[in-house]
Amino acid sequence: MAGKFFDEWQMGETILHDIRRTVTETDNLLFTTMTHNPQPLHLDVEAAKASEFGQILVNGTFTFSLMVGLSVGDTTLGTLVANLGYDKLIMPKPVFLGDTLRAESEIIGLKESKSRPNAGIVTFLHRAINQRDEIVCQCERSALIKKKAAS
Repeated sequence: MAGKFFDEWQMGETILHDIRRTVTETDNLLFTTMTHNPQPLHLDVEAAKASEFGQILVNGTFTFSLMVGLSVGDTTLGTLVANLGYDKLIMPKPVFLGDTLRAESEIIGLKESKSRPNAGIVTFLHRAINQRDEIVCQCERSALIKKKAAS
């Protein structure tokens, strides 16, 4: 199991996730159509060329999902009870087809659960970073995580 238990996390700890992912046209097309998002900037090359970006923009909800997915193996795999929420989501830079994204996570909150003595709440600050070292997505994720003693 790769994820950590609540009692193993420390405030301020930062994880640089090893897995990287180059975003493909297929990723963007499938995700955009599966989620019924008709935005021409994601699907229409001519509309995208006419935009200020001059090319297809990757669907932001795909970028967000990929960022979280890249983090799971090192954070919550096998220890998660439930995700409690995602807050302060920002996308300061666009993602384009062919961009390679990596993720990092910082522990910004640790709190005992009042209702579940066998778990605690970990708040992660997740960041997705492109090959130009630009933050393209960031959010806070609160997760209810099992305690080691409870496993």
